[in-house]
Amino acid sequence: MDNQQEEIKFLDGPQSRWMDFKVTIRTVLDFIKGYRTLHFAGPCVTIFGSARFDENHPSYIQTREMAGKIARLGFTIMTGGGPGIMEAANRGARDVNGRSVGCNIELPFEQLHNPYLDKWVTIKYFFVRKTLLIKYSYAFVVMPGGFGTLDELFESLTLIQTKKIKNFPIVIFDTAFHKNLLSYIEDMKIAKTISPEDLDLILVTDDIDEAVGYIKASIERFGLQYEKKFKPLKWLLEGNGD
Repeated sequence: MDNQQEEIKFLDGPQSRWMDFKVTIRTVLDFIKGYRTLHFAGPCVTIFGSARFDENHPSYIQTREMAGKIARLGFTIMTGGGPGIMEAANRGARDVNGRSVGCNIELPFEQLHNPYLDKWVTIKYFFVRKTLLIKYSYAFVVMPGGFGTLDELFESLTLIQTKKIKNFPIVIFDTAFHKNLLSYIEDMKIAKTISPEDLDLILVTDDIDEAVGYIKASIERFGLQYEKKFKPLKWLLEGNGD
């Protein structure tokens, strides 16, 4: 039984204690693998969006430009590591010699990592992947996308609403594409199923510079400081990295 089939069987309902134990161990190993790969990635901004856009799509072009400007602030650009918008974001970071990482997912159909990554990790379970993306991110940018993009958006909104994370800025880019989604969110606010303050940390915009400026404000909000130059300790026989 491969990992995908085993996950489906596990989610089907209660299994044997041995099966539950194996999945628990695999979950822990998934987290450890993610921690080991991403620990030194630096403060990240994660960009989500469709894997189906090619390099000529307007959203790809906009994402690449925005990612480059965010990377120039000192943030590492993180994505799901695949094609489309993810590739555009990692490529934008690479354009300006910024740092670029990916957190990919095992799927029944192979999703190869894009060629613009400095580091990447492939995770078995979606919930582990989402936790890692939030753990290492200081902001999310939501570009036009599909179910996966909306999943990440509403996961983070739920965590903000329930006070599990604070001061976490979210940029929703492309008002025309997200028009119906934003209308639905407004309906929830009118119906009082959400509170107006739940949306205080969301910026909806079509302006790349406005989005980048909004994320730049989080540098002070989180108390981030510019990276200090590494000084090797001679008594530990540390080199200078040359």
